[in-house]
Amino acid sequence: MAMTKTTPRLHVNAALAAGADVALAPEQAHYLANVLRLAAGAAVLAFNGSDGEWEAVLAPAGKRKASLAIVRQSLPPAPPPDIDYLFAPIKHARLDYMVQKATELGARRLRPVITRRTIAERVNLERMMANAVEAAEQCNLVFVPEVLAPVKLDHLLADWDHQRRLIFCDEQAAGKNPLTTLSTITLPAALLVGPEGGFAPEERQLLLAQSFVTPISLGPRILRADTAASAALALLQAVVGDWSGEKL
Repeated sequence: MAMTKTTPRLHVNAALAAGADVALAPEQAHYLANVLRLAAGAAVLAFNGSDGEWEAVLAPAGKRKASLAIVRQSLPPAPPPDIDYLFAPIKHARLDYMVQKATELGARRLRPVITRRTIAERVNLERMMANAVEAAEQCNLVFVPEVLAPVKLDHLLADWDHQRRLIFCDEQAAGKNPLTTLSTITLPAALLVGPEGGFAPEERQLLLAQSFVTPISLGPRILRADTAASAALALLQAVVGDWSGEKL
């Protein structure tokens, strides 16, 4: 069983261990058998977000059914730094992109936050999870972020764990270098990006009044929400995350 760069990777909802037999969802069986045209005995890589990545062998189990015979672990579990990504929902196509990039950039949890200026208040959590899984499959990740239910901003702040620093991207923040600000942060942490149009004045005042909140500037230009998410997560990973070289 030879693994290559083109060996398909699948996220599965089952425990992974040597000798286990994992039934695939019908769409996964269809993808392997009819799209990729893999035959019985073909090599597949599987991960579930907690047990690492495992080498497996495709074993058809009847019409439109297939399973994986799990052989051995190829990568150990590798949870990302304890960084949550909180965001005001945006339109579907850009939300898909944002979820994918947040997954690639190592967010541990994703949570929509409803603000005064949020336009898309209805969020499809299953679609969010599907996009996170797709990004993890394509980018050789062995972890998939947890997707949490939407919450209103005031409720989020009222129930906040003060041990977790909340960093919010503040369009009105003084132009201080964000790297300097973030150098004072320790994990666990969370990053909050507002809606198109920014936070309402009263929301900004509420955020700044919290002892656990740190505002940062993302420079002199106004960024779209999905761009701000990628920029801010990259900065945070570079300073205190797994890009910083620190042991977490």
